[in-house]
Amino acid sequence: MRSREKSKALFEEAKQYFPGGVNSPVRAFKSVSGPPLFIKEGNGCKITDEDGNEYLDFCCSWGPLILGHNNAKIREFVVETISKGTSFGTPTKLGNELGKLMIENNRFVEMIRFVSSGTEAVMSAIRLARGYTGRNKIIKFEGCYHGHVDSLLVKAGSGLATFGESTSAGIPKSFVEETIVLPLADSDLLNKTMDKIGDQVAAIIIEPIPANNGLLLQDKSFLECLRLKCHKHGALLIFDEVISGFRTGFEGASAYYNIKPDIITYGKIIGGGMPVGAYCASKEIMSKVAPLGPVYQAGTLSANPVAMAAGYATLKQLLEKDFYPKLEAKTQGFIKKIQDHADAKKYEMHIQSIGSIFWIAFTRDRIKAASEIDPKSMDKFKVLHHELLQRGVYLGPSGYEVGFVSAAHTEKDLDEGASLINECMDIVFG
Repeated sequence: MRSREKSKALFEEAKQYFPGGVNSPVRAFKSVSGPPLFIKEGNGCKITDEDGNEYLDFCCSWGPLILGHNNAKIREFVVETISKGTSFGTPTKLGNELGKLMIENNRFVEMIRFVSSGTEAVMSAIRLARGYTGRNKIIKFEGCYHGHVDSLLVKAGSGLATFGESTSAGIPKSFVEETIVLPLADSDLLNKTMDKIGDQVAAIIIEPIPANNGLLLQDKSFLECLRLKCHKHGALLIFDEVISGFRTGFEGASAYYNIKPDIITYGKIIGGGMPVGAYCASKEIMSKVAPLGPVYQAGTLSANPVAMAAGYATLKQLLEKDFYPKLEAKTQGFIKKIQDHADAKKYEMHIQSIGSIFWIAFTRDRIKAASEIDPKSMDKFKVLHHELLQRGVYLGPSGYEVGFVSAAHTEKDLDEGASLINECMDIVFG
């Protein structure tokens, strides 16, 4: 057994300072075993905890670290930038450079507003959609997470196409009543809902690649249906690409499916490990944002130079020739080794994947909706997570979370990771 004594002691101390000892709930390891790991450092595709244990990392800080930990070009540019100051509360040249880089290489974006997190980006996008359309209602989908925004922290009610129910205390009922929650992959219900109340809907928001409650890959036809219905009823289509943006390709899911949303939100990768978010749209829609228009949004640390430097250094590397094909090929090779093993042993599991994102599902069936995930399958993930930690492999501490492969993972690392996962699968299904 790998010792976690230092992490355990730090966790007990942290409970005195932070609710549950953490600053984000999933970090508490409630869904898996033992105390959470307190990480001391990361390099490449590996992290080291305070007890000195090293792990092959497939969480990658929940997605931002597509280049791995402590990437030299990011680190050097950040250090150079910090030497000049960390924040000025003014525009900087670095903000211009990152904005230009994104717009010149993304046909779906004409204008950007940087913020400090994915949640803030989504919150602002929703306000913009309401301000632009003059409508209040939002449609979202069960199984898609859009940050802890009041009006979107909502689950489905007792019936389909009903108003939702809050998933958190502290959210006024009036906020929830403006949000309608629909199941994923149900075009018929979407059509009926929009035909009934489409003239009241400001926006439909979706993760085009739902990756917060399993990896619930949708058929392109369903996403095309969203685009058509928004256009027909004068609503805006928002793609929440906080995870998928710059992960499946430089232009994200919008390019992958060749569907143009009205507003896109980004986060994670565009910060290169620093806190960053952004919402983007056409010049026409973004002209409604203050100071050009009446939709107010502001932030002291928005586009701070350190975050802009980390983002710029990251995206420049993503534009290198064949970056994405090489990363996807590595990922598919890694997944195949695990899937081949599971198939040979006839295990009830398969891996759903896209680009460099993967998710282990303990079923042979393709899962497209949150309701199709068997909660009992999380018992198997708990065993898998525990056994992998003992062997030096780190997955996010929840079976509903996806995994990521980074450019820092070598073929040797991935072969080792696949072998250890297969070894642990034998225990899970033994």
